[in-house]
Amino acid sequence: MPFDSDFPREFHAAPLVRLAPDGSWQTRLAHSRCDHLLIWITRGQGRLFLNGEQRGFGLHSVIFIPAGTLWSADFGRQCLGQVLAMSGPLLPPFPGEPMHKRFASLQEQTSLAGHFEAISREQSAREPHWNRAVQARCELAAIALQRQPGAAGKLTAAQRLCRAYCQRIAGLQAGQLSMAEHAAALNVTPTHLTRVCKAAAGKTAAALLTERQLHAARTLLISSELPIRDIAVRLGFGSAAYFTRFISQHTGQPPSELRESARRRPQ
Repeated sequence: MPFDSDFPREFHAAPLVRLAPDGSWQTRLAHSRCDHLLIWITRGQGRLFLNGEQRGFGLHSVIFIPAGTLWSADFGRQCLGQVLAMSGPLLPPFPGEPMHKRFASLQEQTSLAGHFEAISREQSAREPHWNRAVQARCELAAIALQRQPGAAGKLTAAQRLCRAYCQRIAGLQAGQLSMAEHAAALNVTPTHLTRVCKAAAGKTAAALLTERQLHAARTLLISSELPIRDIAVRLGFGSAAYFTRFISQHTGQPPSELRESARRRPQ
């Protein structure tokens, strides 16, 4: 599509490590983001939870995560790569659904690496029309992703249920409902939902919801000035005391200490 300034978008390419500047929990806990991510793995391997399924990934993997998708990733200690973050309306021809593919040929790998390098140069130099150049490179990267073969089999009922549950809990307001209430909204029992999520995602439905709440809580603690009691209310906790117990149980620190230690950490 031609460049259209009426639909403002921002693009930013960075090393993979920038996805978790405050600790590995920022990617290891199930969460969603308000920007779209294109991740290019250039070394190492890890585990990925995406679109209601858990899988492994390795060298030359490309992972596309649209905004609002529930996901998590355990990037191994030797894992290196690049990440392209895109805000604003989704840029065609990027797909509306998450994708995980591997670029097998050396030509495809070299081409994609070239797009990331060119985007980094453009955003650093910011010469005239740099944003148009970046958008063009992003479109080429999206075309390369779409051209890669990938499994497109019919989803099972269990896979559809797990995806529907993940879509429900992706938002910040997910914590205001219990797992049982989400199950009722999906017309299944909590036991069935737990069994399905465990089989597809490797985690129970309750564990996924807990991770989503914990990620949202830690993010608000370190990135906002909201009082702890307001964060508790926003995430659906019955009281500030219950919220404090929840954070202490999962991090080993009460919310106030967690906030202070994060702010003292060198950036």
